[in-house]
Amino acid sequence: MAFKIYTKTGDKGTTSLIGGTKVLKNHSRIESYGTIDELNSYIGLIRDLLQHEATGKVLLEIQDRLFTIGSSLACDPNKETPLKIPDLKPSDISLLETEMDSMDEVLEPMKSFILPGGHPTISTIHIARCVCRRAERLCVQLMDMEEPVEPLVLKYLNRLSDYLFILARYAGHLYNVADIPWKPRVS
Repeated sequence: MAFKIYTKTGDKGTTSLIGGTKVLKNHSRIESYGTIDELNSYIGLIRDLLQHEATGKVLLEIQDRLFTIGSSLACDPNKETPLKIPDLKPSDISLLETEMDSMDEVLEPMKSFILPGGHPTISTIHIARCVCRRAERLCVQLMDMEEPVEPLVLKYLNRLSDYLFILARYAGHLYNVADIPWKPRVS
């Protein structure tokens, strides 16, 4: 028999963490990994829009890491799980930093804050960056509530939002679209 996507177990507003603990669907842990899932979907959209082979490979790696993070956040921190959850590694952060440095080499230095926009792909990357920052804030909120969050998760999300900022500028470079400088109204 094929696996069905619907279980009908969440019809009353609850879901289970990995480990079996039932929580409300608005629980902070569910909000955090739900936002990671949203971010992962945007990364997929960016990969489809950008159509840049080397960057596409990196974005696929990022999507895999986001599944790792989502799995980690979906676990009940108070129960052992029989599932083997993959780990995030410092090398995952190094990859983002290396990619940022590589993209930065071909970009003009920033002389002001820039506004998102100029091309639908650039705007989409900026939306993903904002979703990434929200995911980071939700993970910090979990920690503030004394819910365990792997420190490497926070570091990865922080670096990923930086990566997405640079990627938006790099997409502008690929499409020959200049940054849109913010010119604050001072009158």
